[in-house]
Amino acid sequence: MKHEFHTQLRLLREERNMSLEDLSLKTRIGAGKLEQYEAGTEVPSVQTILKLSNALEVPASNLLDGLQVSS
Repeated sequence: MKHEFHTQLRLLREERNMSLEDLSLKTRIGAGKLEQYEAGTEVPSVQTILKLSNALEVPASNLLDGLQVSS
């Protein structure tokens, strides 16, 4: 089952027992910005998604699948 990006991001982080602060340190993205991504109020750039996928040790496609592409 595919989840929306923000849900998928939170689930992956929690599966790895990482706090927002842990992920923030690994990605050099502020915890507040990460909170916005997880709340679904902000959509990260592709470069940021790559940083997140590296930090969470998953393929970027695991996160990108949840993004709604507007046309």
